[in-house]
Amino acid sequence: QLDPFSASIILFVGRAWDAITDPMVGFFISKTSWTRFGRLMPWIIFSTPFAVISYFLIWFVPDISRGQVMWYLVFYCIFQTLVTCFHVPYSALTMFISREQSERDSATAYRMTVEVLGTVLGTAIQGQIVGKVVPPCIESPLFIGKTNSSVAMEELNMTHDTGSLTDTRNAYMIAAGVIGGLYILCAVILSVGVREKRESSELQSDEPVSFFQGLKLVMNHGAYIKLIAGFLFTSLAFMLLEGNFALFCTYTLGFRNEFQNILLAIMLSATLTIPLWQWFLTRFGKKTAVYVGISSAIPFLIMVAVLDSNLIVTYIVAVAAGISVAAAFLLPWSMLPDVIDDFKLQHPDSHGHEAIFFSFYVFFTKFTSGVSLGISTLSLDFAGYQTRGCSQPSEVNFTLKMLVSAVPVGLILLGLLLFKLYPIDEEKRRKNKKALQDLR
Repeated sequence: QLDPFSASIILFVGRAWDAITDPMVGFFISKTSWTRFGRLMPWIIFSTPFAVISYFLIWFVPDISRGQVMWYLVFYCIFQTLVTCFHVPYSALTMFISREQSERDSATAYRMTVEVLGTVLGTAIQGQIVGKVVPPCIESPLFIGKTNSSVAMEELNMTHDTGSLTDTRNAYMIAAGVIGGLYILCAVILSVGVREKRESSELQSDEPVSFFQGLKLVMNHGAYIKLIAGFLFTSLAFMLLEGNFALFCTYTLGFRNEFQNILLAIMLSATLTIPLWQWFLTRFGKKTAVYVGISSAIPFLIMVAVLDSNLIVTYIVAVAAGISVAAAFLLPWSMLPDVIDDFKLQHPDSHGHEAIFFSFYVFFTKFTSGVSLGISTLSLDFAGYQTRGCSQPSEVNFTLKMLVSAVPVGLILLGLLLFKLYPIDEEKRRKNKKALQDLR
C-alpha cells in the first residue's frame, strides 16, 4: 500500500547502496585468506541464512502506522548487501574451477541456464501463490458514482478489500518462505558440490594493492569498459520488457488472465535456447552471436506494438523474446573471462583483481534492474496509472507500448553499437590463450 513515488525512492536508494557495496565486497573477497573451504565459499555459506531472513522481512508488512518506507528501505539495502556477498563469489567461481577457456565457457552456459531456470521457478512460485488471492480490480470512481447505492457499494468494497488484502499479505509471506527455502537448498548444493582449485586461484596478490589502485587498473581497461557499456544498455532493454510485460498484457492487450503464462513462455524459451547459443558462439564466435542473438528481438518487439491484440501473436513474440533474453543472459557473462585474460596479459605482475571485475559486472546487472523498475514506476505514475484499476487511461496504454517496444529497441541498437567497439574477437581470443599458456 505504499505510493509509487515511495517505492521508486526505495529502489533508487537501494541501487545507490549497491554502487558502494558491490565493488567493496569484490575487494574484500580479493583479500580473503585461503581456508579449508576455499576463498570464495565462506562468503556464500555465511551470507545465506541472513539473506533469507532479510528477504522474508521485505515481504512482511509491519504493524506500524509510520515508518514503513524506512522499514522496507533498510531491509532492502541489507538484502542487497547479502546477495552481493553471495553473487560476486558465486560468479567469480567460474575463473577458479578451470583455466581453460572452453571449460569456463561451458561452465558459464550451465550457470546461466540454471539461473534462468531459477527465474522461471521463482516466477511460477510467486505467480501461482500470490495470483490466487490478488484482490479484484476496482472500477473507475466515475462508474461507482453513477450507481444509486454508491455508499453501500463503497462499504462492501472496503469490507472485501480488508479481507482480500490480509490474504494477499499472507500469500506473499508464504511465497517468500518457499523461495527462501530454495535459496538455502541451492546454497547447500553449491557449497557441498563445488570445490575451488587452489592452483587455479590467483586471488591473492604477491604485493597488496589498495582498493582504489585495483579499481583504477580495472576501470582503465578499455575492453572491460566497452563490454560493460554494451551490457548495460542491452540488459536495461530486456529488463524494461520483462518488468512491464505483465501490465502490457493486462491492460494494453487485454489478456488479464494470461500474463503469467506469457511470462513463463518467455523464461522457458530462454532456458531452452541457452545451449543453442552456447553452440552458436563456439561455432561462429561470441561477437557474431551477440549481434544475431540480441538483434533478433527487434522485429518482434515492433510487431507486438503495431499489430492489434492477438493472443497467438503475443505468444510468438514471447517465445522470440525469450530466445534473445537467453543471448543477453549468456553472452556478456561468457565474454567476461576473456576480458580478464586480456587484462592479465597487459598486467602480468598484477594479480587478484578477478573479484573486482565480477563485482562490477554484478553491480551493473542489479543497477539496470533498479533503473528499469524506477523508470517504469515513475513513467506510469506520471501517465496516471490507477492501482488495481480494471482499465487504464489511454496515456498509460501508450506509455506501456513505449516501455515494451520503442524504448527497448532503441536501447538494443545503442548496446549493439557499443559492442561493435569491443576489441576481443575470435582471433584475439586465440592469441591471448596461446600467450597465457606461454606465460604460465
